[in-house]
Amino acid sequence: MVAAPPLVMVCANLAWNLVNFRAGLIRALLADGYRVMAVAPADPAMEAKLAELGCSFAAVPIDAAGLSPWHDLRSFLALRRLIRRHRPAAWLSWTIKPNIYGSLAAVGQGVPAFPNVSGLGTAFIRRNLLTTLVKRLYRAGFRRASAVFFQNPDDRDLFTGMGLVSAAQARLLPGSGIDADHFAPQSQARPPRRRFVMLARLVADKGVREYVAAARLVRARWPDASFRLIGFLDVANRTAIAAEEVAGWVAEGVIDYLPPVDDVRPVLEEADFVVLPSYREGLSRVLLEAAALRRPIVTTDVPGCRDVVIDGVNGYLCDPRDAAALAAALERAAATDDAAWQAMASAGRSRVIDEFSQGRVSALYCDALRQAGVPRPAA
Repeated sequence: MVAAPPLVMVCANLAWNLVNFRAGLIRALLADGYRVMAVAPADPAMEAKLAELGCSFAAVPIDAAGLSPWHDLRSFLALRRLIRRHRPAAWLSWTIKPNIYGSLAAVGQGVPAFPNVSGLGTAFIRRNLLTTLVKRLYRAGFRRASAVFFQNPDDRDLFTGMGLVSAAQARLLPGSGIDADHFAPQSQARPPRRRFVMLARLVADKGVREYVAAARLVRARWPDASFRLIGFLDVANRTAIAAEEVAGWVAEGVIDYLPPVDDVRPVLEEADFVVLPSYREGLSRVLLEAAALRRPIVTTDVPGCRDVVIDGVNGYLCDPRDAAALAAALERAAATDDAAWQAMASAGRSRVIDEFSQGRVSALYCDALRQAGVPRPAA
């Protein structure tokens, strides 16, 4: 009887995350001969897309933003039961609760764990008692992980400096990887000038309110400037922005709001500049997608954003949490001539191809699996 190929479990707090950010890695694991099981809260639409990729699915309860210890205990026990039942060869995870509770459950069953700290989130951006609790959970969850991936050196150095992971465990990844062919620009021409687009979850930590305040300032000087805001409303986050507040901005005429889209490429290509005034990122995927599509960027000088943008080369940087500084950067963008715009557009795409490719990310994961002794599929 021929043994089944080794199973790799991949987990995030939303199946949407696996479909939109991890599909390239899932394909690479399947191409290597592994079986892949996606683990996330139930989501029939995303489950169908994961099945199309070629992986199975297991639904588990994960309360992404909740603080209930009972809900978290339920998540941990469900993950432990699942891992015990299927005995995967490796556990790969993203987002805080799958990282912490999934890694604890995996190593407790003798399964190598490879959590990925793709962003530090509100608990680290807004320091409080929650930060202390989260640090303790990270330390416990990552203590026996085979490797812990980080998407920028600031996050890696922060975790190693606080003793949450060892230097030997910490690995650096160039984000989640971009398929430059999929994100190839349809045209080399510049869109209408001063058309700004921000695409993000509508939470305060993404700098949404600074974007709106800066739009007011810029439109006073450049009345023809337009500002689009695209993203999920009412997200599970303690800094979520209410739909009523967004409706007020639209009624004021300062921004245009659009709901999320399945394919971000057309809306990014309609932008003259893509904007993300985030307080902190792991490594912003939307900025990488924008750069791959030859769109210059305006973003903040913070971890996960400045790793993508070199000021004056493929976009402009500004101080975080500062609407006036953001407005000044947007005015630099508004005044950018066509020759400079084209140079920045080309520099951004070249940087993505050279440094942030999907193939590079998948290869680093496969190297980590081999180094940890994870069984390889038979040829």
